[in-house]
Amino acid sequence: QVQLVESGGGLVQPGGSLRLSCAASGGIFGINAMAWYRQAPGKTRELVAIISSGGSTNYLDSVKGRFTISRDNAKNTVYLQMNSLRPEDTAVYYCYAEIRTHPFYGTDPYWGQGTQVTVSS
Repeated sequence: QVQLVESGGGLVQPGGSLRLSCAASGGIFGINAMAWYRQAPGKTRELVAIISSGGSTNYLDSVKGRFTISRDNAKNTVYLQMNSLRPEDTAVYYCYAEIRTHPFYGTDPYWGQGTQVTVSS
């Protein structure tokens, strides 16, 4: 059974930094794209950053230059380094991965449980 386990959220002051991690485990034959989404209260979930299996990345415009997504394929883990955090970055952050659990089938989408990031003084 595939699981995505996130860690690294918390409370930070404006201008501070946090690093989120998400480790995938359980019957994995391969992982395509991995990503971070976020959802603030009363808002829809939005894509923050995505990284392909080859390392290509894309970011939400409002986080470009402040956030960096990376992955360790050997550990099936994706990271989100968040610098210069702003109060508007406050949200629940969700890990996402496209995972293949059979050698001959395609991938399925999997989500982490979410981790709270609060930016406040």
